[in-house]
This record gives sequence, C-alpha cells and structure tokens, in this order.
Amino acid sequence: MTGRLLLVGTPLGNLQDFSPRAIAALKSADLILCEDTRHTRKLLTHFGIDRPADSYHEHNEDEKAALMIARIEHGETIALVSDAGMPVISDPGYRIVRLARERGIRVEPIPGPFAGVLALAASGIAPLPFSFLGFAPHRQGERRDFYRRAAELGHTTIVYESPERVVASLEDALEVFGDTEVSVAREMTKMHEELVSGSITEVLETLRARERVHGEITMVFASPAKQAEEVSPDALRAEFERLRESGMRRNDAVKAVAEKFGMRKNDVYRLLAG
Repeated sequence: MTGRLLLVGTPLGNLQDFSPRAIAALKSADLILCEDTRHTRKLLTHFGIDRPADSYHEHNEDEKAALMIARIEHGETIALVSDAGMPVISDPGYRIVRLARERGIRVEPIPGPFAGVLALAASGIAPLPFSFLGFAPHRQGERRDFYRRAAELGHTTIVYESPERVVASLEDALEVFGDTEVSVAREMTKMHEELVSGSITEVLETLRARERVHGEITMVFASPAKQAEEVSPDALRAEFERLRESGMRRNDAVKAVAEKFGMRKNDVYRLLAG
C-alpha cells in the first residue's frame, strides 16, 4: 500500500503549543524530515518521540524529494517538519508536496502555529483581505520594489524580517507606503513576546531607541489605501453594491466593506446613507 506524507506544524517556541495529534503523527512516521536534525531532535526527545530523522532543507530539497516520494510509494509514512511553525510556508516542502500530489499520494497536514496569522490577529489591523509575503529581500533596492508591489495589492500585508534588518526594512516601507499603521511582532508565543504598534514613524522611534532588536520578527502593515480619511464614498458604494449583487446579505456586505477599507461598520453605514 502507498504510504502518507505528513506535514506537521511545530511550536514557534512554546512547547505547550505542540498538539497531541502532532505528537501521535510523528510517532507514526517511519522517517521525519527536518531542516536541522539537531534542533528537531531536542523536540523529539522532549516528547519521547523515538523515530529516525534526516535533513531536508533548501539546499537538498530537489535532490531528496523524489527519493522520499519513492519510499512513500513503497508504503512508508514520512513526516516533514520545519524548525518552527508550518512546513512549506516560508520553509522547504513545496517540491515534495507537489510531487506527492502529482503521484496521487495522500498528503495530511497536521496544524501548528503560524507566526504571520498570530501577529495579524493581535495587531488590531483590518484582517481581510490580507497577503502573506514571506521574507523581505536583503538588498535595499529589491526591498523597495518588494514594498511597491505590496502597496499595489491595496490591502493588509504580512512580512517576515530579521532583527538585524527590521529598522532598515521599516525605513524602506515608510518611503513606499507613507506613514501607515504597522504592528511589529517579536518572539511570538515565547517568553519575551512583544507587539510594537503605531504608525511606521512611531514604531521606528521605539526600535531605534534600542541598542539591538532581538528575536524573530513579523510585521503587519495596513495598506495606505485603508486609511479611512482616504476612502472615497464612490469607491465604498461600488464595493458594497458589488458584494450585494453577488448575493451577500446587507449586514455581511457592510462588514466586508469595513474590513477591506479599515473602517468601523457605523462609519460605513453613515457613508452609504449619505
């Protein structure tokens, strides 16, 4: 019988976030693929998971994907984990999942924490629609182009950044977005978890005052188009009518418009009535 490919989410830092289902999934695997075997071995040891582990990262993914798929086709269950969070999302895994789907192999995702969504939920920034863009480029020119494309989306964007580059990255975002709202989440789920929120200028002032910024960084940007004072009544009414014509109920359409433009529902009702 053909085996399975398990995509197992792992804790970002708080081990209490590792679910019983995820533990059971790893215990059932014939092999666990991980970015760093030393890092993952600590997790496996903590939860008493005595299964073989092998490296699977961006430098060997193309080479190993086909080999692992062949083992699954011969009946093995192989689990894929990243160092933290969900595999595939900003981590290796796309190639093996794609091959598994092409070969008709069962792919079973086991939920785990996702820093981008956690930061979005806690940011207070309008959540829908949003785009997750992964890591910003290292070089300034490429990074500004990256933010220009993000601005063109016209909605909330989530970006990962290194602590060493977060100030420079925010400076580039300020140049492109203007002084829009941002929430910088640091060390999500960990002991020193922190959210610094405000305008980009305000957040930059806070971070520049620190000798050094530590930890994993997730940034949630409100689109400049979402600032309520910039929303034209005509654009708001057009979006409302489009949603109504699609069959959405009035109250749901108002809620959707409010979320899209970063407004309160009462303000949407007022502008529609005007």
